[in-house]
Amino acid sequence: MEGLSSPAVAPPRAAAARAAPRLAMLRAVYPGFLVAATVALASTWLSQHYGAPVMLFALLFGMAFQFLHEEGRCVSGIEFSSKAVLRLGVALLGARITAAQIMSLGAMPIATVVVAVAATIAIGYLAARALGQSRSFGILSGGSVGICGASAALAIASVLPRDAKTERDTILTVVTVTALSTLAMILYPLIATGVGLDHVRAGIFLGGTIHDVAQVVGAGYTISPETGDIATYVKLLRVAMLLPVVFIIAFVISKRGAAQAGPKPPVPLFLLGFAALVAVNSLGLLPKPVTDAANDLSRWSLVTAIAALGMKTSFKELIAVGWRPIAVMLIETFAIGAIVMAAVQIFH
Repeated sequence: MEGLSSPAVAPPRAAAARAAPRLAMLRAVYPGFLVAATVALASTWLSQHYGAPVMLFALLFGMAFQFLHEEGRCVSGIEFSSKAVLRLGVALLGARITAAQIMSLGAMPIATVVVAVAATIAIGYLAARALGQSRSFGILSGGSVGICGASAALAIASVLPRDAKTERDTILTVVTVTALSTLAMILYPLIATGVGLDHVRAGIFLGGTIHDVAQVVGAGYTISPETGDIATYVKLLRVAMLLPVVFIIAFVISKRGAAQAGPKPPVPLFLLGFAALVAVNSLGLLPKPVTDAANDLSRWSLVTAIAALGMKTSFKELIAVGWRPIAVMLIETFAIGAIVMAAVQIFH
């Protein structure tokens, strides 16, 4: 009717205007995210049926689709998966850990893990410089070997300064640490029994040295249930070291950035999420179905992120780096193995 306004029309238009950027982002992101998630699902299925590391499958399949990141509709979603989905997966790792699990180990394993992780990162830094690699690669690879393999590599890479080599170094670290972890799962139980370690000391050795959680579980329970339980708890203690290590790295980088180009936020939000989940889980506020769901979502997110990172890297770039980065990671692996073995022989 003439002269009457239509106020009911404005709110829907305003709501549509507010929703438009989100819908635009969703449309931009979903093709690449869907490809990365599909690669993650395929990798998980193959891993479950053939027993190979899921991270390795995701990397190799992702690299086979590297052309999707060069141009086209998938680029935004691949970037989203390699960053936002990665941070979600790292944050949800906190649901695995409780303070009670850590304290139940006693003083010696805790001290051993803290010293071993710190020493491995320091040795990685020095070895990288000695072999002509960047400081960032030494910290990235040392943290990956010292803490929890591919997951730590992804978390540390997310707070390191970004340059042309960052993603290549991350992929190389993940590939190498996954291969070394698989070898360790086979060889380290033989070493532990060969030198006469009892079930407790064998669990500390396996949990304190093998890089990835799944391989620690596999190695520990091949010896005995007791060894498997202790190895898993020690490994979770190393996973808990992810929070202070990444926080320190982010803080140091932030301080340097503030001195050079203005202040930057010192603590990434995903680290706060990690810490919050550890605290809540330690208080017993997370029921088992919730922690199981968080663990599953974390694992899926990290595999999806690895697939996306694979799509951003070419085989040619990896081959071009030569033998020196692999030598750095072999030195780090030997170092953490020697430190933990010496600790269980001397102090237990």
